[in-house]
Amino acid sequence: MGTVTNISRAKFSIGDLVHHQLFNYRGVIVDVDATFQSTEEWYETVARSRPPKDEPWYHVLVDGAVHSTYVAEQNLERDTSGEPINHPMLAQIFARFEDGRYFRAGRTN
Repeated sequence: MGTVTNISRAKFSIGDLVHHQLFNYRGVIVDVDATFQSTEEWYETVARSRPPKDEPWYHVLVDGAVHSTYVAEQNLERDTSGEPINHPMLAQIFARFEDGRYFRAGRTN
């Protein structure tokens, strides 16, 4: 995972809660890529809806699971439940959950 320094086009930020519109799961953003950064093979095999590669993609910890996913922005919407997620890697990445979003240690995002 490579953190992008210029993500001004991205709709979501690290720590934001999201909902996957196609697969109906909640999660939290842990990294943002300004454009698609995986392999062509992965895209052809996994990204069946063929989302645009030139728009932001997100690394998401999935609520109630042990894995993460790589998701195109067009498939995500903001999760407004305000409820925390359950994932074993949360404590390694984030220090606290406040007002419906996660924050990293010593940072405001």
